[in-house]
Amino acid sequence: MLVAAAVCPCPPLLVPDVAAGAAPELDAARAACTDALGVLAAARPGRLVVVGPVESTGPETNPETYPEGTRGSFRGFGVDLDVRLGQSDDGSPAEQRLPYSLAVAAWLLERTGWSDAPVEGLGVGDRLAPEQCARVGRNLAARSERVALLVMGDASACRTLKAPGYLDERAAPFDAEVARALGTADMAALTTLDTGLARELKASGRAPWQVLAGAAEGADLGGSLLFEDAPYGVGYIVATWS
Repeated sequence: MLVAAAVCPCPPLLVPDVAAGAAPELDAARAACTDALGVLAAARPGRLVVVGPVESTGPETNPETYPEGTRGSFRGFGVDLDVRLGQSDDGSPAEQRLPYSLAVAAWLLERTGWSDAPVEGLGVGDRLAPEQCARVGRNLAARSERVALLVMGDASACRTLKAPGYLDERAAPFDAEVARALGTADMAALTTLDTGLARELKASGRAPWQVLAGAAEGADLGGSLLFEDAPYGVGYIVATWS
């Protein structure tokens, strides 16, 4: 059963070594993520599942699992920094590497010294249909242990002229509705997000948020919005469900 969830953005810029001189600009987002992880720890879960977006390689890419100990790296950004998902390194294929969304999550967990429960990762493609996302979430929540979710994903990338997706007037209303839904644990609103619009606005969090909505069915969790802003024209949201 799902006992708590935290929603965090997943830009590599959240890692100070990657952001370099611009690191202070995301200090407030990092602080909110730390607070969100504290909510997960307080729920005393038996297992933490980190859910993050991955780029789809086909029309219906199945979720990819990453066992505890899977390693990730930010060397692609010119930074000599490696991370590992969780404490253990047992059972992790040497060739398997975390996608950046889960590498950012691993960095957050290392930064806060997470040792409260075993960790595993789940990558969901941006073309996974809402009903499939919900099914994945329900399967996670159906486990016998107390499960917490760390849900990684960004809102739109089209909030300003200099944003990765340029300015789109639909982006701000979309992000506002997502922030409201995540901040109030509105599962119905998340489940019915327009997948086409989310893709056009480059909102990487759509599928992970819908996995969360499926996992939270019947859990009676309340939401709290900790952070919402759009630095660099990208919507970053931090919320907790508990």
